[in-house]
Amino acid sequence: MKLTGQEKQGKAPPFLIPHVEEVSSTQLPHWQHMIAGAVAGLTETGLMFPLDTVKTRLQSATVNTTNQGLFSCLADILRKEGVLKLWRGIGAASMTAGPGHAVYFATYEIGKQLFSSNVNEYRPVATAGAGALAALVSDGVFIPFDVVKQRMQLNKTSIGFFSIVSKVYKERGIGAFFAGYTTTLVMEVPYTAVHFVTYEGVKHFLLHYRGIPDDSFSLSSHLIAGAMAGTVASGVTNPLDVVKTRLQTQGEVTSSSYRNMLHAIRVIFKEEGFRGFLRGVVARMLFHAPSAAICFTAYAGCKFLFARFPPSAANPKVVGASTTEIVPSSSQL
Repeated sequence: MKLTGQEKQGKAPPFLIPHVEEVSSTQLPHWQHMIAGAVAGLTETGLMFPLDTVKTRLQSATVNTTNQGLFSCLADILRKEGVLKLWRGIGAASMTAGPGHAVYFATYEIGKQLFSSNVNEYRPVATAGAGALAALVSDGVFIPFDVVKQRMQLNKTSIGFFSIVSKVYKERGIGAFFAGYTTTLVMEVPYTAVHFVTYEGVKHFLLHYRGIPDDSFSLSSHLIAGAMAGTVASGVTNPLDVVKTRLQTQGEVTSSSYRNMLHAIRVIFKEEGFRGFLRGVVARMLFHAPSAAICFTAYAGCKFLFARFPPSAANPKVVGASTTEIVPSSSQL
């Protein structure tokens, strides 16, 4: 690996921690991207689910039902329903987190190869295109389970997964499981584009500032870049997330009935004003910042492990705080 000027003079770049060469997207088979994505999704979901429950409660409420903030909503759930209520719907979320994120990240990697001739270079347009493609493909997996998960989070009684599925189907038909699908696509495409562009951009800046190649694995860079990506993308797209949540949960909290996305936007604005679209924005940003940091870091870490311990290939070995040596396998000697 090429040494920077600071390293040649015996000075380590600022904030340097040991790092190793991160594998290129083209070097791993798609099934490994899928496994890494599934692990990342399950890790993120398990750690962040309670805050997601609070966010869902805040966004589904109208101005006529509650004016709670993040912490008052959390306190209210704990006082009236108990701590376990924060985990209601975790089963449904886990069922979709694994396969959904597997498809999500694998499609993103394919998109990077389609839209860019060099996947290790930061190209915002290609990154945005790959992110949008990932959202389009993976939402077909995410949305039906998301509908069930949100209804379990809102229901104050101990109704199970299959009971919710049966109830929704009997009352609203199969289409209810895809409620808010158009809104979800309208939200997720720009969200995912902003998400990946911010993540890749911040990561590129941090590595460049520290004099580390773009294809290096740095724990701190992934954590910081992921947190920034989650904060920016969730804040920008919160209004559409409110609309999506209202469409998916109508009938559970209020009697409001929304015909479609545009009708929901008009009703929310008429009854609650612009502030209605900002409901849950703090909870959403607080959720997505650590959530994205965990998810991106777990995904990158899994990819590194696949490259570090392949069945038979060159294994990267950390030699020092800023150098990487590739040790060939015996078959290559």
